[in-house]
Amino acid sequence: MSEGQDDRDRAGVYDILDERFRTGRCTLGDQRLETLHTGSRWAEGPLYVPAGRYLLWSDIPNDRLLRWDETTGAVGVFRGPAGFPNGNTLDGSGRLITCEQGNRRVTRTEHDGSVTVIADRFGGKRLNSPNDAAVKSDGSVWFSDPDFGIVSDYEGHRADSEIGACNVYRADPVSGEVTQVADGFDGPNGVIFSHDERRLFVSDSRAGQIRVFDVRDDGTLSDGTVFAARDDGGFDNIRLDDAGRLWAAALEDGIHCYDPDGTLIGRIRVPETVANIRFGGPRRNRLFIAASTTIYSLVMSVTGQRSQTR
Repeated sequence: MSEGQDDRDRAGVYDILDERFRTGRCTLGDQRLETLHTGSRWAEGPLYVPAGRYLLWSDIPNDRLLRWDETTGAVGVFRGPAGFPNGNTLDGSGRLITCEQGNRRVTRTEHDGSVTVIADRFGGKRLNSPNDAAVKSDGSVWFSDPDFGIVSDYEGHRADSEIGACNVYRADPVSGEVTQVADGFDGPNGVIFSHDERRLFVSDSRAGQIRVFDVRDDGTLSDGTVFAARDDGGFDNIRLDDAGRLWAAALEDGIHCYDPDGTLIGRIRVPETVANIRFGGPRRNRLFIAASTTIYSLVMSVTGQRSQTR
């Protein structure tokens, strides 16, 4: 592309920065965002639940989980108070995994509605404020633990960090033991496994980086390398599509799309600050976007990685 062409070459809500964004058929879906709901104070953690055809998301400052019904469009409170929830995902049995910033823990909602604590301490010290989680096929829960929920009373409860660092942890599915798997972050945020679970991607909001780690057979990680970086802002959560492209919530810069080699190839423009994204819908080709006060959706010509919607 010639210099400046990326500013002019647009298709609907898409900014084409590299020809691979076009040839990869990333721009052939909806050309405008659909607003599903507005009125959250700060929306995060969208999660599509295929069995019920509904979307859950966290409204952190209002201390609640909200639910949008795909068949009727109705929105209601799923749970509140909810421990100032942030990231949500499903385990292999379809149970809800939630990072509760206010309660400084990761929980599982059982099929009968009861809540089980998966992790709330490391080395005898309280976690900071778990942010996002990914469940591996062996049932282990991997989660980021920045201090976002303890720096003020806005998204949790102001407190000092007992651990004194912001790390990524693994909770064992059998023993419940919590082990530290990665450190050296300023503000670890989104976590996602590659389809074969041989790599783990972690976004570092404050550092403006996405790091990638090799996952060893014993469950430990390599030292990791920088997959993508930006010097004009940070990243929130991240997702992968079934072609291995990485999609990142880039806050005030919309949604970034990276080729598997780490090249930024395109963007989706969003009118509010983007916190979280999630592929969902019956065919996993509907992108749900939590942006400031609003939940948007975009039916796309790409399909989300299957393991992301378990």
